[in-house]
Amino acid sequence: MSKVSHKIVITLNAAWNLVNFRAGLIRGLVAAGYEVVAVAPPDEYAPQLTELGCRYIPLSMDNKGTHPGRDLLLFWRFLQLLYREKPAVYMGYTVKPNIYGSLAAHMLKIPVINNIAGLGTVFIRTGWLTRLVRGLYCVALLRSAKVFFQNDEDRKLFVSGELVPDMITDRLPGSGIDLDHFVPVSLPDNTPLRFLLIARMLWDKGVGEFVEAAQILKKQGLDAEFCLLGFLDVQNPAAISRQQMDEWTAEGAIRYLGVSDNVAEEIALADCIVLPSYREGVPRTLLEAAAMARPIVATDAIGCRDVVDDGINGYLCKLRDAADLADKIARMAALSHR
Repeated sequence: MSKVSHKIVITLNAAWNLVNFRAGLIRGLVAAGYEVVAVAPPDEYAPQLTELGCRYIPLSMDNKGTHPGRDLLLFWRFLQLLYREKPAVYMGYTVKPNIYGSLAAHMLKIPVINNIAGLGTVFIRTGWLTRLVRGLYCVALLRSAKVFFQNDEDRKLFVSGELVPDMITDRLPGSGIDLDHFVPVSLPDNTPLRFLLIARMLWDKGVGEFVEAAQILKKQGLDAEFCLLGFLDVQNPAAISRQQMDEWTAEGAIRYLGVSDNVAEEIALADCIVLPSYREGVPRTLLEAAAMARPIVATDAIGCRDVVDDGINGYLCKLRDAADLADKIARMAALSHR
């Protein structure tokens, strides 16, 4: 390049993800004088990216699949895009941008910063896919300038597994939240009490256990409302179908609230935030709940336990255990508002 570039390419697996989790970063980089290029598959949130001051480039991505031909095509698309844009830095988030975008950037000698916000479905399960993803991470991260993790357990897993050199790793404990927006508010005077799970509707987020716990507690006579908030039918192997959600709501144990662009308002209406996830980076919804002075019930799982001090600001329950989750919710319901 004939002159110093101040362009940064940021890539995630969805425009929604960029708007909801990286808006502050994009605004900060733009304010610092950088030209920011946001790259993600298009969705209804894509138009909001230009309002952040960046330039948006749509890039198709098969987030749900493992077809080698489609992944090779994605690598080629990254290579073309980065060759054309010639950024000073490539920043990758989520699995495929971290792997295929990083490989393309390394080939073009573009410095890479990776952010491993969470390890997702493939690291919760074991099998050939986990081994394949580990191998791809090893190749993709080897020459990165910096690789950030949200919790020390994920970081140690990658370092001990020789997926990334220790010297280039560091920790960013969460995606960050706006403390001018997520502020402490008094608990509502709800009758019945409202327990709210905010997440993409995935089995790995513990949605099934939450529903089962609600069914247990309803049978025990607990006067409470159990609500779900988040996207259905997402591109993920662990996605919960709309048909399944319709069956649950028809049974009457839970309410599905759909999606919201004002999560703070939904948290304010809740008495307790619940996240029985199997594994997280550091869950943003729990950080938001804590910032708004809401008690939490979550699993004693990687990432979740970084936010919850058991018995102080919430309760930790056993992983994949609906009965223990129901017990912790019942204990929360028995507490006074004071």
